Amino acid sequence: MTEEIDYESLPANAPLGQQLAAGAFAGIMEHSIMFPIDAIKTRMQAISAGLGTAGTAARLPVTMLQQISRISTTEGSLALWKGVQSVILGAGPAHAVYFATYEMCKGYLIDPQDFQTHQPLKTALSGVAATIAADALMNPFDTIKQRMQLQSRGGDKMWATATRMYRNEGLSSFFYSYPTTIAMNIPFAAFNFVIYESSTKLLNPVNSYNPLVHCLCGGLSGATCAAITMPLDCIKTVLQVRGSESVVHPLFKQADTFSKAARAIFKVYGWSGFWRGLKPRIISNMPATAISWTAYECAKHFLF
Repeated sequence: MTEEIDYESLPANAPLGQQLAAGAFAGIMEHSIMFPIDAIKTRMQAISAGLGTAGTAARLPVTMLQQISRISTTEGSLALWKGVQSVILGAGPAHAVYFATYEMCKGYLIDPQDFQTHQPLKTALSGVAATIAADALMNPFDTIKQRMQLQSRGGDKMWATATRMYRNEGLSSFFYSYPTTIAMNIPFAAFNFVIYESSTKLLNPVNSYNPLVHCLCGGLSGATCAAITMPLDCIKTVLQVRGSESVVHPLFKQADTFSKAARAIFKVYGWSGFWRGLKPRIISNMPATAISWTAYECAKHFLF
């Protein structure tokens, strides 16, 4: 009798190398395609930190189109791609670990005969374990990327940025934001996997390979999770860019803990500061998560 395999899970005998390849492919596709929108979000979140006062920041472009126009005019169109090499270098290994950990945890937590049923709690726990493992690897690359996105007119290359961070701030500078990143990405991952798998079971009950459904469900998951975790993303950005030469505001330069970063945002912007960059974050994460899930399912389909 032929064993029936649930499409939404990898086969039990799937080689680890192919699991890692599928995850790496998904991560690189997700981060590279939507990178310019992510750069806009970083600029919008860190704008007053680099200017010294909220009043000065308020007079600068605040919408996505205004930001794109100003950056392209003053720095050139390639400015929106600063730091992409760092995120690609980290995204491949990090997402490989991310999806491999997710599949492994699902295999341990869910009995094979229950794969066809709805298991939101076990799916969420698998997603949480996956994001803790992946973020430990990705956080230094993400921090370098944020620093490079704030550089204007040229700026350092990836290795020069990393070297200066280590020389001036020490190894800890690469992990200032790790606790905040975990605090943000645990609910993001939990909701991401639950929303994605719940919606695919609703729209694709036969578990067939359907890129349109995978893309739609991934986009829905990404947009929802991006909105829910927005305040934590603002705090993460402050922690990651605090040592950058572009940051001159003393409150932001001294923000080396979660509470200091949160207080700095509140004192400069008020409550609205925790939602700064919401639109580009949603616009970035919705297609990025859709691309990630679609690419991952595509890789699974052709590899297995």
